[in-house]
Amino acid sequence: MKKILVAITGASGSIYANDILKKLINAKEQITELSVVMTENAKEVWRTELENESWKNLDVTFYSTQDFSAPFASGSGKYDTMIIIPCSMGTLGRIAAGISNDLISRAADVVLKERRRLICVARETPYNLIHIRNMETITLAGGIICPATPSFYSKPKSIDAIVSTVTDRVLDLAGIDVKTFRWGQ
Repeated sequence: MKKILVAITGASGSIYANDILKKLINAKEQITELSVVMTENAKEVWRTELENESWKNLDVTFYSTQDFSAPFASGSGKYDTMIIIPCSMGTLGRIAAGISNDLISRAADVVLKERRRLICVARETPYNLIHIRNMETITLAGGIICPATPSFYSKPKSIDAIVSTVTDRVLDLAGIDVKTFRWGQ
């Protein structure tokens, strides 16, 4: 059983956040706690990209970006995994620099210092050298950079299927058992 935090930043890619939250809710037998932090920019991007506010209807616990009393703001909260999806380059840069100016960057700092799993689903293209160096810093600190880059060997037939090639990979990295395309099967 896992305690998982999902952070949603203002980068493009709300479709990924929506999909992974639904899948995590459906995997509730593998999860003891599912918490979410969503920036105001993320809400605006969600409204723009998905043309709804469906995050409000999800059966998860939401925390404000300024709620430093959230259980995952401390290592004693013992969250196993933090998934930042999509992860903006600004958030990535603050994490790499150790700047804990909101609950997302603080929680990422906690996950790294406790040697737990941080998965940053980077959503930017192209990368500049600063992005690449920030990714290197987070990787060297123990984080996982998982760009929102779909795969096509499963021959996805819809946008949802393409999105799943990314979100299912993230769930694999988080240790959540998912039924998905496996190479060689």
